[in-house]
Amino acid sequence: MIDRNLAQGVLLAAIALAFGLPSLTYPIGTLKRAGPGLFPLMISGALLLIAALSIVRSRFIARQPLTLRLKNIALILLGLCVFTVVSKFINMTAGITAMVFVVSLAASSYSWSRNLKIAAVLIAVAFAFQKFLGLNLPLY
Repeated sequence: MIDRNLAQGVLLAAIALAFGLPSLTYPIGTLKRAGPGLFPLMISGALLLIAALSIVRSRFIARQPLTLRLKNIALILLGLCVFTVVSKFINMTAGITAMVFVVSLAASSYSWSRNLKIAAVLIAVAFAFQKFLGLNLPLY
């Protein structure tokens, strides 16, 4: 039996290393004048720390079997595809909303009001990225 908590930690560590190691090939710079490799290195370092804590924690709690729910994986991938298509042909606000409603089908319970709240928060974050960071996002 594969322990779910241990598998989560190992997978998170693999993702952190997959993004962290290539970031070392870019100039890191300093905190005052950051290079292109600093941000991915910091994020992957934080993920690696969380992964290590998760792996250690898995040794002290009861083992839980790892089960793959292929329907949920397919729904999440479908949600990402829906986001891409709707964002391309309509706009990103509609894409975010459609993605939330498709992906929420993978949850154990379905709630229209919860989906609308989640979509509203994600749209607000996208607007903040657009206005404060100057990102070119086709939100409307």
